[in-house]
Amino acid sequence: MAADVKTVITGVTGRMGQMLVKLVRDTEGFVLSGGTEKKGAPSVGLDVGLACHLGMLEVPCVDSLAEAVAGANVVIDFTTPEASVAHAKVCAAKKVPLVVGSTGFSAEAKAEIAEAAKVVPVVMSPNMSIGVNMVIEIAAQLATRLGSDFDIDVLEAHHRHKKDAPSGTALRLAEEIAKALLRRPEEIRTSRVGTIGERRREEIGVQTLRGGDVVGEHTVYFFGDGERIELTHRASSREQFGRGALRAARWVQGRAPGLYGMSDVLGA
Repeated sequence: MAADVKTVITGVTGRMGQMLVKLVRDTEGFVLSGGTEKKGAPSVGLDVGLACHLGMLEVPCVDSLAEAVAGANVVIDFTTPEASVAHAKVCAAKKVPLVVGSTGFSAEAKAEIAEAAKVVPVVMSPNMSIGVNMVIEIAAQLATRLGSDFDIDVLEAHHRHKKDAPSGTALRLAEEIAKALLRRPEEIRTSRVGTIGERRREEIGVQTLRGGDVVGEHTVYFFGDGERIELTHRASSREQFGRGALRAARWVQGRAPGLYGMSDVLGA
């Protein structure tokens, strides 16, 4: 039998952090070996299980990832771009694989994650859901089959607390479609305001909705003359993101250093 994957969760009291702690606790083949929160957080010093309202897990919540990763096999990080970059540097220094599900990265932050991936394997994806990654793949294939006769827009909706817009998943959808159609990244348009003129045929639009407790919804619209195709993924809970992250955490064990995505995980 394979040994349990000793897992560290960062940001354990966040929405995804709590979900991941619960999933690691309840999933065969995984064991929680560490948990972190930012300096000064009330949960620092508490048992991770108590901090997450899950009962005693006998794992302390600390404010130093360098301390938490001792003996770990993988770190799973759903925090902020700034924190994720810092965590990636620690993982590279400690030679611990990393799974990153944070969103809203700048080009510079992505480059810093890529630097860490030269030392350790890093799985990075704006959406760890198995279903949504299948939608991304299908959307690119459909765009290729339909060709230039269809206008394409991506619409995403998330809860009122989400800080970045458009979502990383919506941008990834647009980027993969643009790549499939051999269009330049500059053709991705994230806003339409005022007198903007007629739509360019090469344009791929990305629009944003925010409100309520929407976990995540993404729809790709293919607008033709006299017909329309809609390809939609709706997330009803965050659990599927966590399950995808655990799948990535198991997959990344023993991999060579490099920057991987969920397409790599699902293709294995």
